[in-house]
Amino acid sequence: CKLQPKDAAKMPESAWKLLFYTISWSYGIYLLFFTDYPFFYDPPSVFYDWKKGMDVPTDIAVAYLLQCSFYGHSIYATAYMDTWRKDSVVMLLHHVVALTLITFSYAFRGVDKGGCAGGSCSGNPWGPLIPPCSLCPGRFWFRLYWFPLKVLYATCYSSLQSVPNIPFYFFFNALLLVLTLMNIYWFLYIVLFVAKVLMGQVHEVNDVREYDVEDSKKT
Repeated sequence: CKLQPKDAAKMPESAWKLLFYTISWSYGIYLLFFTDYPFFYDPPSVFYDWKKGMDVPTDIAVAYLLQCSFYGHSIYATAYMDTWRKDSVVMLLHHVVALTLITFSYAFRGVDKGGCAGGSCSGNPWGPLIPPCSLCPGRFWFRLYWFPLKVLYATCYSSLQSVPNIPFYFFFNALLLVLTLMNIYWFLYIVLFVAKVLMGQVHEVNDVREYDVEDSKKT
């Protein structure tokens, strides 16, 4: 495609993430809107009749396996394979938190915590293909509106209403709050980029998280 060497080096990473996010996002849409699960319209329902050792439906277990394998790989990929960025340390922490939520929620049958955490962390697969001004409201809507409204409300409040002594309440919710702070952190990056575009400080589309050549040499 006649890419510049810098862009060609990042192409495998971008193509892989586009492929995975498209598949995982589509499967999440299938689970939420084309099955009988009421998780999206009634998030607290995940805690109705909750009990230790309850069976996990096969289609949800597949989602867990998909997300768990991705975030396990992503920890290694971020550290050793992907382009190093200003937020790579935060990204590593994000992957560790997501993997912890997914594995522990599966072990303790908190299918909302891990499933919704993995789904919300998956991001927007169309990020490289749409204008930043469109990405900004989309990211706000999914990660800073629906995530607290659907996930945090259910895990912080509704879980105690349905299961007063639910195990690891503070552990799970602390990690979900950490994810929320990361979502705010990355949203501010997008706002900063859009502001620079509107003020004419940016003349070509570059990732504001990336080091320029001089910064990279210093690093």
